[in-house]
Amino acid sequence: MSLNADLQNAVDLIGRGADEILKREELAARLQSGRALRIKAGFDPTAPDLHIGHTVLLNKMRQFQDLGHTVIFLIGDFTGMIGDPSGKNVTRKPLTREDVEANARTYADQVFKVLDREKTELRFNSEWFAQMTAADMIRLAAQHTVARMLERDDFAKRYAAQQPIAIHEFLYPLVQGYDSVALKSDVELGGTDQKFNLLMGRGLQEHFGQPPQIVLTMPLLEGLDGVQKMSKSLGNYIGINEPAIDIVNKTMKIGDELMWRWIELLSFDIGAGEAKRLQADIAAGALNPRDVKLRLARELAARFHDAVAADTAVAGWHAAVRGEGDMTLLPLQDVVVPADGLRIAALLTSAGITPSNAEASRKLKERAVRVDGNVVEDPQTSFAPGFEGVLQVGKRNFARVRLVSG
Repeated sequence: MSLNADLQNAVDLIGRGADEILKREELAARLQSGRALRIKAGFDPTAPDLHIGHTVLLNKMRQFQDLGHTVIFLIGDFTGMIGDPSGKNVTRKPLTREDVEANARTYADQVFKVLDREKTELRFNSEWFAQMTAADMIRLAAQHTVARMLERDDFAKRYAAQQPIAIHEFLYPLVQGYDSVALKSDVELGGTDQKFNLLMGRGLQEHFGQPPQIVLTMPLLEGLDGVQKMSKSLGNYIGINEPAIDIVNKTMKIGDELMWRWIELLSFDIGAGEAKRLQADIAAGALNPRDVKLRLARELAARFHDAVAADTAVAGWHAAVRGEGDMTLLPLQDVVVPADGLRIAALLTSAGITPSNAEASRKLKERAVRVDGNVVEDPQTSFAPGFEGVLQVGKRNFARVRLVSG
C-alpha cells in the first residue's frame, strides 16, 4: 500500500516505541479510511495510584487523540475482581468491590494529566458484564478450549510445573476480549504481557461479525534500577502524583542508557530524529547527558504538575545537587520527632533519605551526610522539634525538612 506523506507520518508516530503492531497494513488501511478510529486500552484498578510506567500506554493513546481519533479509557471494574494472571506464577487474589471502586475513582482523576478529557470516553466494563447472565458467560466460555488457553505462556509454565490454575483465571482473557466486542474497538493497546488477551479480543470480534481490531503492544518500562519493570512493589517507580521535585530527582538518578529508553516511551518533546542527534552530540563530547536527562525530568514534572512547579523543582535540584541557587526552593517536608529530638541516622531514615538507620550510619562514616551544606560525622548529633533545614546524603538524596513534635 502506497501511503501519502501525512499518513506515513501518522503510522510512524503510532509505531514509535511500539513492540509490535498486528497488523500494520490493517492499521494503515483504517487510517486511510479517514474516519475517527476507536482506540481502546483497559486498566484494572488494582492499586490506587498510577506510576509513569502506566503512562507508556496513556502517551500512545494521547498520540492517537492528537491525530483525531477517539480514545476509550476502560476501567476494568469487573475484570479487577477476577484478577489478571498475566506474568504471575500464582493465582492473583481478587479485589473486593470496595477496593475496585475506590481505586477506579483515583484512576479517573489521574489519567487526564495525559489524556485530553474532551476526547476521551471513560468506560467501565461492568456496564455490560453486570447485565450478563450465567448462561451468557457459559456461551462466551464456549468460544475457546482449555488447550487454547494453555498456549498462553504463563499458564503453560504453571501447568508444566504442576502449579494450580483456578478456573476463573481462564475467564479473564475471554472477558477482556469481549470488552473489544462491546466497545467495537478498532485498535487495542496493551503491554507485551497482554498480547494473548489482545489477540483474544481480535478473535472474538471476528466471531461476533465485527472487523478484528489491530493489536498494538508497548514494551514494559524499566524502573529506576534499569533492570526490573517499573513496579510499586519493587520500589523502582515514579508515581505521577509525587511532588515535582521527587519526579525531577528520581529521573536524574536513572542511568544514561536507560534515559534513551525513557525518552522513546515517555517524551513528547524529544522526537525520534532529535533523540538521534542528541545521542550523536553526546558521543562526540559536545553535550553532557545530564542536560538531556534534566530536560526529560522537567518535561515529566510539567506534565504531571505544571510548568511553574517543574521550573521550581529543577531550580531546587540545581541548588541541592550542584550548589547553585536557593535551597528554600525545595518543598518543605514535616517530619514528626519525639519531644527530646532524634539522632541524625534515625532522622535521615524518618525523612526517607536513607532506607535504614544502618545505611545512614554507614554514610555518616563516609562523610557523605550534610545538614545545610555542612558535613555531619558524629552519630550522636541530634535535632529537636523546631529545626528546619536541608538534609542530604551524597549529591542526589536530599530533603528540606521541618521537625515537629509527635
